[in-house]
Formats: sequence, C-alpha cells, structure tokens
Amino acid sequence: MHIEGLAAIVTGGGSGLGEGAARSLAAAGAKVVVLDRSPEGAVRVAEDIGGLALACDVTDEAAVEAALAETERAFGTPRILVNAAGIAHVAYTLRGDAPMPLEDFRRVVEVNLVGAFNVIRLAAWAMKQAEPLDGDGSRGVIVTVGSVAGFDGSIGSAGYTASKAGIHGLTLGLAREFSRFGIRVAGVAPGSFDTPMIRDNYADSMNPWLEATPFPKRLGYPSEFGALVREIVENPMINGETIRLDGGIRMPWF
Repeated sequence: MHIEGLAAIVTGGGSGLGEGAARSLAAAGAKVVVLDRSPEGAVRVAEDIGGLALACDVTDEAAVEAALAETERAFGTPRILVNAAGIAHVAYTLRGDAPMPLEDFRRVVEVNLVGAFNVIRLAAWAMKQAEPLDGDGSRGVIVTVGSVAGFDGSIGSAGYTASKAGIHGLTLGLAREFSRFGIRVAGVAPGSFDTPMIRDNYADSMNPWLEATPFPKRLGYPSEFGALVREIVENPMINGETIRLDGGIRMPWF
C-alpha cells in the first residue's frame, strides 16, 4: 500500500518502538496521529514529524472513539494502525510470602491485549467503511506488536508473556476475518530494543539477553523497528504473519 498522504495512528507513539514507527511512517509521507498516555511524549514526537498528538488510554473505549473522530476530522479515515502501546511488569508469580497479586497480572493483560483489541476493532470499523485504495481492494493495514517473550516464554513476567502470546494469536485470526474487507493484519515480535520500557525494567539484567543474541550483540534501535513497520505497510503480501525482529535471539530461561 502506498503510504504517502494516508492517515496513520500509532499507539504508544510518544516514545520507544511507537516513536520509531511514527517517524518512519511520517518520513514516507503519512499523516501521523501520535496516541500516548503521556501528552508530553506525544506532543514532542508529533511536533517533530508534523503530526497530531492525542493523549489517550487505549483501554478507555470513549477515549479511543474520540481519538478516531479527531483523526477523521484532521487527516481523514485512518488507513494504517500500529499498536505499539504496552506496559511491562517484572515480578515472580511465586515470591516472598505471597503469590503475585491478581491485579498485577490483570493490568498488564488489560493494556497490552485488551487495549490493543479495543483500538483495532474501532480503527478496523472505520477502515471497513472507506473506499478501496487500489486494484487489490486494500482498505487498510494493522500492525500488531508482540514480543519474543510471547514465543519463548519469560520468567518473571507472566502477564507480559501471556499478553504478547495473545497478540500473536489475535494477529492471524483477525487477518483471516478482515481479509474480506481488504484489511491486512500483520505483527512484529521484537527482541531486546533500546526503549524506556526495557531501560526501566531490565537495565540490571541485560547481559544474558545480549549474550543470547547471535548478532548484532546490542539492543535494537527503534528506527529498525520503524523500518519493518513501513515494509509491512508497503508490501501487500505480508499478511497474517508475526515477524520476529530480534537478531536471532531465543530468550534464555534463567
């Protein structure tokens, strides 16, 4: 799908992987709406790329509906959606003198999986109503953001691992469902990337991860994630697949 001039929504676009995607799509000519819980981050990125910043909690139905309406008014029907909003929670399920509080698990799944689905269902509905963009009948592209943790498992982050495994399952199922409307759904499963979430939660435990990465032995750059997002949008044959972007890592179990 040709990106130039299309409206794109990037959740979590105020930092990290979302910022990388927002900058990549804007460089290709998209009119980008940067959604983020942090108004400051959203404004910073949107001002840099000539986009629109909107503060939004992806788990809030009314807030997402309002963001989509504002996108429509400013840039037209969203044709690209990148679901990069997410949180991590690092804690053992069995720890100290009590099991993990259920609310800790629930909150991560609510943001990472339920929140992603909330935005997808509303954006896809808008795409469905729009006219096709090309001879293939393309109406839009949705990029989900999983994680290698959803494939390999990760000790000490049960909620995050479960939520990302759910994203991987959702990707293929929705690709099949949305195909009759000309909407593609594909995913990226990043490994270790240089993002605030990684720095805040894993700064003291990165060495085993880097050692388990065949090449390159470093954190990925958000711009590298953004480059893959652009390729997914532009390449019509990428559909229903979740692509690992991880330097070949298979996560250590320890």
